[in-house]
Amino acid sequence: MTRFYPSEASGGSTLVDITAARAGWRYSGLRVVSLAAETTHVFATGSTEMAILPLSGGVTVDVESHSLRLQGRSGVFAAVTDFAYVPIDAEVRIVTHGPCEIALCTAEATRRIDPYRVDAHDVLVEVRGGGAGTRQINNFLSADSADADKLIAVEVLTPEGSWSSYPPHKHDETTETETELEEIYYFRIDGEDGFGFFSCYTSDGEINDTLTVRDGDVYLVPRGFHGPAAATPQHHMYYLNVMAGPSPERVWRFCDDPRYAWVRDTMERLPTDPRLPMTNAGPRTMTVD
Repeated sequence: MTRFYPSEASGGSTLVDITAARAGWRYSGLRVVSLAAETTHVFATGSTEMAILPLSGGVTVDVESHSLRLQGRSGVFAAVTDFAYVPIDAEVRIVTHGPCEIALCTAEATRRIDPYRVDAHDVLVEVRGGGAGTRQINNFLSADSADADKLIAVEVLTPEGSWSSYPPHKHDETTETETELEEIYYFRIDGEDGFGFFSCYTSDGEINDTLTVRDGDVYLVPRGFHGPAAATPQHHMYYLNVMAGPSPERVWRFCDDPRYAWVRDTMERLPTDPRLPMTNAGPRTMTVD
């Protein structure tokens, strides 16, 4: 399977288009689209449940009897955003408020859940780790924050010169301590010509990737230990994680690489980076039903 998808430079409206079938696995998908102002876009979800997440700009999501207005944000490094969840077998109508980019995080699913919206103020923002390993997690659709059948999605912000997704960890089998989850990393890098680094590897050596990642790049984690992600000096790093898997229990359980597991406890004892959290919620908005 193809694991690394560099940012498209074609100038088209679809910036990322990863379905489970295209990825060569069974559950997780991500589409990122750039939409013009005052336009309408209609599509059917089919067998996928979906989180509609503004990356920049805002939209109104009409689905069934719900009209869910998403105020959005000016960019991923500017604020935490509201988002909408839409179920399988639904027709969705998106109306843009202005120019915008939105991420459509998807998972193949079977249980149908009513559409809903979560306000930015209700997104749990977590500062995790310590020292150079401090990072911000926006738990907008984590397993314990909002309902879904299979889909788990969070945002991670790493300040310039720091590290995240560390120690390396995996979730490619289901045991008492681990849950099988396919994972997508979608990167955004702050600043002109910015870049960062990302690593993924397996114990058998079949996967051994250490990559330069730039704004808009995508990496698929089919299995193995992944991390760290490194933000170069003067360039903050953002990534959107989309996960789903076969377990009937929607939960994120993982195992650290035993060689580096000690790092987690060590980082937790260090002071947190005072630059975090980097973002918080913007003005409160209303949902129109």
